Amino acid sequence: MGGVRRLVVVMLFEGVDLLDVTGPPEVFALLRRETGDDGGYQVVLAGESMGPVTTAAGVRVLPDLTFEEASGRAIDTLLVPGSVEVDGEGRVHALADAGIVGWVRTLAARSRRIASVCVGAHLLAAAGLLDGRRATTHWSTAQQLAADHPSVEVDADPIFIRDGGVWTGAGITACLDLSLALVAEDFGEAVALRIARQLVMYLKRPGGQSQFSVPVEPVSTTPRMAGLRHYVAEHLAGPLTIADLARHAHVSERQLTRVFKTELGMTPAAYIEAARVEAARNRLETTDDTLDRVASACGFGTADTLIRAFRRKLDTTPTAYRSRFRRSG
Repeated sequence: MGGVRRLVVVMLFEGVDLLDVTGPPEVFALLRRETGDDGGYQVVLAGESMGPVTTAAGVRVLPDLTFEEASGRAIDTLLVPGSVEVDGEGRVHALADAGIVGWVRTLAARSRRIASVCVGAHLLAAAGLLDGRRATTHWSTAQQLAADHPSVEVDADPIFIRDGGVWTGAGITACLDLSLALVAEDFGEAVALRIARQLVMYLKRPGGQSQFSVPVEPVSTTPRMAGLRHYVAEHLAGPLTIADLARHAHVSERQLTRVFKTELGMTPAAYIEAARVEAARNRLETTDDTLDRVASACGFGTADTLIRAFRRKLDTTPTAYRSRFRRSG
């Protein structure tokens, strides 16, 4: 790697999510330990002033330099975290302060590579950096991102997405996966995997990995929907048509579709496929069943149908998924 260190600037502002700020530097710091080289990354925190910044966790963090000072540097990677507010009904709303957005635009012009962490994607979008690009963010604000910025192709499923020199990551611990991907791009996959082991991460997840599983999606708001989800889980191996679900719920197919759209944000068919993919993922991780057996047990019918569903939902194949995520014993 040599002695040249790549400058990474992490933006700081009031209410920023703490892990978004501290997670990536932990990954970058382990690079030196794993390689024994003085090169790698120089990580600095930049704020509007040199005063302490209070994060959403209540922990105060001190910047290393100001945004203005950072704008005079040649930045290798600009990391943009995010912040949210929660209303009285528990709804999460991503924030995009106009002043911070202006600094994002300024610093991005000085950067070789730009990456947002969690809801930081909203700041990139407000700065016009995601126009015409595919991007992700935390699933709880994905609909807001799509509504506020129709020129952005929002995909709420992957844990991170790269579109040219712009990277966007999903929420919480996905910042570690995104950071590892940046290390892999710069210094190779082998080094990134060694860092993942030091972080006691089970595996370094690919970007196509879904950021949430069917069982942990937003909880149903009505007993009827909870009953429908339970029915789907118990009948995955069968035909499980929309007509079956409508009969079980004692509603018309049209009303069933409206209920799924309102409460889960997807059609019944999309939910059934997601549930089947989730079940198949579990079998691939925990059994040695053939693809034909997995496909049959999860309602796909054939291995080809299973493979197509995996490509649609996870941007990978069942075989590649198993090789990466198979649990021993």
